[in-house]
Amino acid sequence: MEEPLKPARPAIDEMVARRSALRTCLGRFATGVTVVTFDGPTGRHGFTANSFTSVSLDPPLVLVAVARKAHSHDLMAGLPFTINILRAEQERLARRFAGGDPAEPVWIEGEHAPRLAGNLAHLECLPHAQHDGGDHTLFVGEVVGFDHDEGEALGYFASGFTTVSEPTLGHEYLI
Repeated sequence: MEEPLKPARPAIDEMVARRSALRTCLGRFATGVTVVTFDGPTGRHGFTANSFTSVSLDPPLVLVAVARKAHSHDLMAGLPFTINILRAEQERLARRFAGGDPAEPVWIEGEHAPRLAGNLAHLECLPHAQHDGGDHTLFVGEVVGFDHDEGEALGYFASGFTTVSEPTLGHEYLI
């Protein structure tokens, strides 16, 4: 008996090229840059993330997507965390937590989780839920503390860091 024909699978090179093209396409969406910090079972940890978004104001919820292969992924599960939104001049800090610069950051104790000194804004969170997100886990946190400052933000666009300027209101604001 002859086996039925199976649909042809794309070649590995084709799948890699498609994944690369998708990453480039997604990179056209400008984002802010954050460092997620927490106290884990082996000490203080953090990682750079631009997959962050607000979810709800009532209750106050935010979401960060963490790659399953990231070192911090398993360490963070079920723990309080802080999302640190970085200032334009904190690119070195973003690179440090992305596995680059070895310089030790300045930490500030939070009520539930540590944060980084000098950030533009921070949101301290208690774990609320986690969901499967393919090769990432979507960690949802309930915001229990936050603060912000004025200034320019560190952004990420087309695989590079950029500055996101605070808008200046012109005469049209007065109308």
